[in-house]
Amino acid sequence: MPRESTSAFAAEVGGRVRRLRAERGLSLSELAHRAGVGKATLSGLEAGTRNPTLETLYAVVGQLGVPLAAVLTEPGGRIPRVEPVHGAAASATLLESFTDGAAITELYRLTIRPGPPQTSPAHPAGVREHLTVFAGTARVGPATEPFTVPAGGHASWTADVPHIYAAEGDETVHASLIIRFGGG
Repeated sequence: MPRESTSAFAAEVGGRVRRLRAERGLSLSELAHRAGVGKATLSGLEAGTRNPTLETLYAVVGQLGVPLAAVLTEPGGRIPRVEPVHGAAASATLLESFTDGAAITELYRLTIRPGPPQTSPAHPAGVREHLTVFAGTARVGPATEPFTVPAGGHASWTADVPHIYAAEGDETVHASLIIRFGGG
């Protein structure tokens, strides 16, 4: 992807993080401390000079009490473009985000690369994740008890504990991931 596109994306995401932090009356230092990220990392994220990673964004939005889509979408929930956010092992592209009563549901295209697993921090209480694997074999779920999901398989778990994403073997995993916040 062109560097200009990444820079524009990083600036948009950073501005949304900064706005949400200010709305909650948190200092940069306080949010960095709560999220367990370096102050320089958060400052660079907010300034749009640092490409956001899945791990950093999940840590930050978890402390802001919002779903990931809150920083990936424009006000009103419009998805400005389909652009993946990369983590150590997984890349996620937000395809849709919608609200149904008290629940927020996000749909992602997920790619998990072979190699070490990626750990996602705990989401707020009651958040569930649903993964459907189209190709490859994934190892996902709570970090203490992950499970294997082959191509054609589906799994779901409560994601209010640290959880992992890994590809079993040498094949890249292609999957869809639904994250549901609230609403049962």
